[in-house]
Amino acid sequence: MIANLVHDVRYALRQLRKSPAFTLTAVLTLALGIGANAAIFTLVNAVLLKNLPVTDPKTLVRLGDNDDCCVGYGTNDNGDYTLFSTNTYEQLKKNAPEFEELAAIQAGFTFRPVTARRDGNGELARSVMGEFVSGNYFRTFGLNPYAGRLLTDADNVQGAPMVAVMSYEKWKTDYSGDPAIVGSTFYINTKPVTIAGIAPAGYFGDRLVSTPPDFYLPIETMPVLANVAYVHDPNQNWLYIVGRVKPGVQLGPLQAKLSGLLRQIFVPSEPFSGPHHDELIAKAHLVLTPAGGGIQWMQEEYASHLHLLTWIAGAVLLIACANIANLLLVRGMARKAEMCVRTALGAARGRIIRQLLTESVVLAVLSGLMGLLVAYAGTRMLLMLAFPGNQNVPIHASPSLEVLGFAFGLSLVTGVLFGVAPAWIAAQSDPVEALRSGTRTTSTGASLLQRALVVGQAALSLVLLVGAGLFSQSLNKLQSMDMKLDTKNRYIVHFNPQAAGYAQTQVEALYRTMEDRFHAIPGVKKVGITSYTPMEDNNNGWGVTVAGKPHVGGTWASYIKVNADYFDSVGTRLVMGRGIMAQDTSATRPVAVVNQTFVRKLFAPGENPIGQHFGGSSESASEYEIVGVVEDTAYTNVRWKDHLMYFVPLGQRPLGSKQPIDKDENMYVGAIVLETDRPMSDLEALARQALAAINPNLTVVKFQTFDAQIADRFTEERLLARLTMLFGALALLLAAVGLYGVTAYTVVRRTSEIGIRMALGAERGGVIAMIMRAAVIQTALGLAIGVPVALVCVRFVKSQLYEITSVDARVLAGAVLTLALAACVAGLIPARRAASTDPAQALRTE
Repeated sequence: MIANLVHDVRYALRQLRKSPAFTLTAVLTLALGIGANAAIFTLVNAVLLKNLPVTDPKTLVRLGDNDDCCVGYGTNDNGDYTLFSTNTYEQLKKNAPEFEELAAIQAGFTFRPVTARRDGNGELARSVMGEFVSGNYFRTFGLNPYAGRLLTDADNVQGAPMVAVMSYEKWKTDYSGDPAIVGSTFYINTKPVTIAGIAPAGYFGDRLVSTPPDFYLPIETMPVLANVAYVHDPNQNWLYIVGRVKPGVQLGPLQAKLSGLLRQIFVPSEPFSGPHHDELIAKAHLVLTPAGGGIQWMQEEYASHLHLLTWIAGAVLLIACANIANLLLVRGMARKAEMCVRTALGAARGRIIRQLLTESVVLAVLSGLMGLLVAYAGTRMLLMLAFPGNQNVPIHASPSLEVLGFAFGLSLVTGVLFGVAPAWIAAQSDPVEALRSGTRTTSTGASLLQRALVVGQAALSLVLLVGAGLFSQSLNKLQSMDMKLDTKNRYIVHFNPQAAGYAQTQVEALYRTMEDRFHAIPGVKKVGITSYTPMEDNNNGWGVTVAGKPHVGGTWASYIKVNADYFDSVGTRLVMGRGIMAQDTSATRPVAVVNQTFVRKLFAPGENPIGQHFGGSSESASEYEIVGVVEDTAYTNVRWKDHLMYFVPLGQRPLGSKQPIDKDENMYVGAIVLETDRPMSDLEALARQALAAINPNLTVVKFQTFDAQIADRFTEERLLARLTMLFGALALLLAAVGLYGVTAYTVVRRTSEIGIRMALGAERGGVIAMIMRAAVIQTALGLAIGVPVALVCVRFVKSQLYEITSVDARVLAGAVLTLALAACVAGLIPARRAASTDPAQALRTE
């Protein structure tokens, strides 16, 4: 058996070597299909299938089933909890012996970078990612240090010496693997911290993100390093919890027990002390989910897109397989005499089928090898499209063992898929055919199967072209929306005064100093300072109640601190009253500017909101006085409709606030918007200099043009639009090549017939029309099948489209015309060749 297989493989290689043009065409065609699928699978495997590089990931579970983030207060309407307070974590850990370990993890570390500077070598402070975790964090994941030691429970105690673990990637990239890093001192947020060790190589953290942690720090160091009050506030939820269950523990009973413990912990807490106390407590629960893949942030964000791209890549592969099947059918007809002779000499049909299938599989494996090169290049392109500007994403373009296995398996499947029909047809040759020497025929040329494959290619191509048009239309709708913003000559500078060591009582003066320093830069017209800016991934929402009006439960509004220049700096227009002024300070009555949606939702039509008061609850409904109204602008996401917002001065706090200012994190802001009188390519360097001149620990966390920041919010939509367009174009090319091949084969088979027709006086135009008729009919049948299929398929992707629920007539017409044009070109080339046939030469053909 093995000897026969080796013989078949050698024979197949010889046959392929004898037909280099066929082999090259087939390998390139199939390599594109396999490579596209392998590239998509690389992302699918890394994002959706791969576990964290930890010990026994199957025993890891997460307490919670959604991606809530980052610091929250209050109750959930559905009673499902994923974020927990430090107190809740400690109570669950104490009362759940079913876990070998139960670790707490900072939920929103990606939104709270730290500054780091190595002591003694003169380096400047840099903004890096730091994640605060419990002392048993690394033990829970079963990890060992690459160098030094990892965090322990003793490190996560108030008053313990402050230590950190550096990521392996940070150590190798920024410090060239210097062993002296272990035991050295770094200033984290201006405080000295000793590097205890280096995390294991390949460990990128507890979740797949584009900015993985550079430092891991104990939770108990967070109040000192980050100056936050919520770490020990039992009412503030900010932690994810992941545990490793002991062998034999059933998750169902454990989930019920933990939900009961959660309700007991919530009973005395402040958020559950209202009139609906019993109802809220009864609904409170948590859901245990597998945590082997880590916190599922990226998985939930990209899953639907990756599934869609997998289907699209599969359709492209089917078109490529149809092309190869057509090539093999043609090749089988050319080898018909060979098959007849072999049958006449006693070869069994099964043996012939096995030999031909071996040739198909060898061809597919060669295509798979070349497809890996296509996959590598395609994966690099996908990563650049999916994560533009992020070089730290822990996804690698080089094929892993899983990708190699996928490509090999796919090659075998495709080899059988496109080879079985041609092999079966070729094996049915009648030995009597070998005795016939005449080849002259007036047959119609291509077989029914060949034409059916072309029709299927055309139908699939049309579906992909329509999909590409819809996603491009969706992206265009999003990007062309009037966001009520002005981005010309605007630049965004993100910074972190909290990480630079500023206390809440110091920031009002700091913001005034920053305004003066940036106004002093030549070319700068406006200096807006704000909590966060339009179209960035950030939001801070609070409940609102208007004084004198009944409280409406579930009414939330986004809360943003701004200075006097802010509205002009982003191009937001005032429509009523006044804006925030420089005179609105901590010494004056708290005021607010609200947006039009705030007025529309909370005031009667025609009611004047100026002079009205509102606050966070019925008891505190006079915290702010409304002094102005601005038009609605896009924040966070253009898909967010009915977005209530209010803007307050930088230095002001709610009237009558009982919270000490040194515990009020809302005093910190994080962005500067600079409007200039001309494009300034050196503004980033000037911004860094301006901040460093105020305080060397004030670093630029991120610098972007306003246009670039807005473009980043459409990254996923742009990825889908470009990839569907690329796959649509590839499908169109393959379908056109398939149609060309079948038409050209028909012309060759009908050469004698065409010669006779032309000898009897047929015109060139008539010959061209005869050949084109078949191509047009096949294309028309493909369109007849593809149009209804495309109309049906749109319902499965409309959730990923923006305000598109059906196929637009222009998109459908464009796709039909594009496919028709390509088909005409593909059919016209062999048709013109047929019309140039020399009758005398054709009639001499045997």
